[in-house]
Amino acid sequence: MGSETREIDALRLAVPLGGDGDVLHLAADAGRTVGLVLVDIVNGFCTVGAGNLAPTEPNEQIETMVEEAAKLAKIFSDRNWPIFAFLDTHYPDKPEPPYPPHCIIGSGEENLVPALEWLEKSPNLTARRKDCINGFIGSIEKDGSNVFSNWVKKYEIKTVLVVGICTDVCVLDFVCGTLSARNIGLVPPLEDIVVYSKGCATYDLPVQVARNMKGALAHPQDLFHHMGLYMAKSRGARIVHDVSFGS
Repeated sequence: MGSETREIDALRLAVPLGGDGDVLHLAADAGRTVGLVLVDIVNGFCTVGAGNLAPTEPNEQIETMVEEAAKLAKIFSDRNWPIFAFLDTHYPDKPEPPYPPHCIIGSGEENLVPALEWLEKSPNLTARRKDCINGFIGSIEKDGSNVFSNWVKKYEIKTVLVVGICTDVCVLDFVCGTLSARNIGLVPPLEDIVVYSKGCATYDLPVQVARNMKGALAHPQDLFHHMGLYMAKSRGARIVHDVSFGS
């Protein structure tokens, strides 16, 4: 057993996620109150070699996230249930510190991964291109309205099921921002945010690699994935490890 594995096991013992029932059970008519949210499942974060923040080689956690997200999107689409997708998108003259240029509009990095390209034609999809980490903030229009809040209101959504990347960055910021907005009545009738652990992923930057990159901070994937889920739960989200559907 490697030292990194031991450290992660120790972390999980020190700050366990605990159980939230572990499984989200969705009845056949759940689409009346449940919506699926896809966070930044775009080439620039998920497709090998696609850009500065894309994986440089195949990554099991990211591949699993894409597979699970695609499965859920297909089920929601087939059942005519609402889906909301955030697409990280930036202009060349508007960087997003502290990150290098990524998901530049027109580059292809800002588009859904191949496994989800079909979703662009789905009538169940509401897409939002955002230029900041926090999707809730990125949904604010110039007139003060909020695209995400309007989606929740339109479909009378009480529970959102969240998947995407990165667990501890864009997913976490969206979850925390939306929970805060819910708490002060800005997202009616939203009640619960559910994060699907296998449907989320983050990037991997081992310490031995980071130390050779100027200004880089180490980011062990499994550790920060766990911490992202833990922090989301500490803010009031429900964490589940599977999703089941009624016939």
